[in-house]
Amino acid sequence: MHADPLHLDVGSRRRLWQAVGEAIEDYYRDVRQLDVCADIGAEEVLDAIAGFDFDQPLSPEAAVGLAVDAMRRLEPHVMHPRHFGLFDPAPTAMGVAAEALVAAFNPCLASWAGSPFGVETERHLVRTFGGLFGYAPASTDGVITTGGSEANLTAVLLALRARFPGYRESGLLAAGRQPTIYATRHAHPSTLKASVVTGLGTAAVRQVPVDRMYRMDTAVLDHMIKEDLAAGRVPLAIIGTVGTTDAGVIDPIAEMCDAAERHGVWLHVDAAWGGAAIMLPELRYALRGVDRADSVAFDPHKWLSVPMGCGLLLTRHRGLLDQTFGVGAAFLTAGQEAGVDPHARSIRWSRDFAGLKLLLSLAVAGWRGYEDALRRQVRLACRLRDGLTADGWQIVNETPLPVVCFVGDDDPARVAEAVNRSGQARIFPVLLGDQLVLRACVTNYGTSEEDIDQLIKLLAQARAANSE
Repeated sequence: MHADPLHLDVGSRRRLWQAVGEAIEDYYRDVRQLDVCADIGAEEVLDAIAGFDFDQPLSPEAAVGLAVDAMRRLEPHVMHPRHFGLFDPAPTAMGVAAEALVAAFNPCLASWAGSPFGVETERHLVRTFGGLFGYAPASTDGVITTGGSEANLTAVLLALRARFPGYRESGLLAAGRQPTIYATRHAHPSTLKASVVTGLGTAAVRQVPVDRMYRMDTAVLDHMIKEDLAAGRVPLAIIGTVGTTDAGVIDPIAEMCDAAERHGVWLHVDAAWGGAAIMLPELRYALRGVDRADSVAFDPHKWLSVPMGCGLLLTRHRGLLDQTFGVGAAFLTAGQEAGVDPHARSIRWSRDFAGLKLLLSLAVAGWRGYEDALRRQVRLACRLRDGLTADGWQIVNETPLPVVCFVGDDDPARVAEAVNRSGQARIFPVLLGDQLVLRACVTNYGTSEEDIDQLIKLLAQARAANSE
């Protein structure tokens, strides 16, 4: 055992950094040869964990070796270019480096004094992405979050504070009547979680019907709001989605903004993954109206390939975050100016420097590098649609985003199981409307045309095997 097992000596640290660096580089080199998702049993996982006996301390290299072995054998590999799953990113190399630096320096972004560089980086990123979504510089505000769920919860809290000035002191008593949230069944379920956490209750979330493309029907939305007003309820917030998880649906944001403005309702856009389309000039039409939204959720840890977790909550109502979350803290040094200390303008208190992995990824790739990568993935999704159609599959979703939902004559669950069991690719069956369909999302910067063609072959093989 080392004399100082928490700090380690210089030689031990150097060997440790080398072992970690080599393990990461080996993984980058080997990931294409690994099964995308192995058939993993709980017993095998528990056996691996049992190797960490806290009564028998390990050498640093041995501990890292056990962890690396377990992660290579017992984890799905989102880094694999044929992982067509949800939105788990193949992380940027600069994002990985940033995570290591943040862990080593370990700044706490509760206050400006605790991390001047970290807090100012966050403010810079908020201004940058607020401008990208069309917010005016003078009114742009926001915070970095752990992801879309925290951002969506923050948006509901902002809506409550904006609609009921007494909410901060009196809670829901300030509302007097039942506040109502409007979302489609395809909206992320974190909206329901937000209704629970805020005390609104899931009954406060009204499900708005969708059109044939699974987008919110704004004519029905308008009728529902009028109906609630007549019944004595208080329309609170409308949740629009730019890129639903299941099928990449983009709600008609501009029309939803019209309804929100007519009735004085907060409009929040959950653009957690699809929001990156704003970086492609040819796709910006699909986000028309997003600059009028009261708030936007965006996750760089999805389509921008930043390591988990890094989200953004943006709003065009500067000062409202402070009015919603600001509390005194005698043990913290005050910020350099009002509206700076993150603890006073977000749900969390102690916060890590999540913005560094986004800053460094953008600093090295630049806007052009990201634009090229995103555009390539959109084109690969088009290649997948064309190949599937030519092979007799039916495409069942309409979206400019790189997610493809499709069906054939076979049970989607059995087809997905066969493809995933091969270890050569990973796809998911999802429920779209009342129909179970297959889903493949192309959001890995390492995916190539050959990977798309291989997926089409695997699907054909799975279909042939099922027909035998």
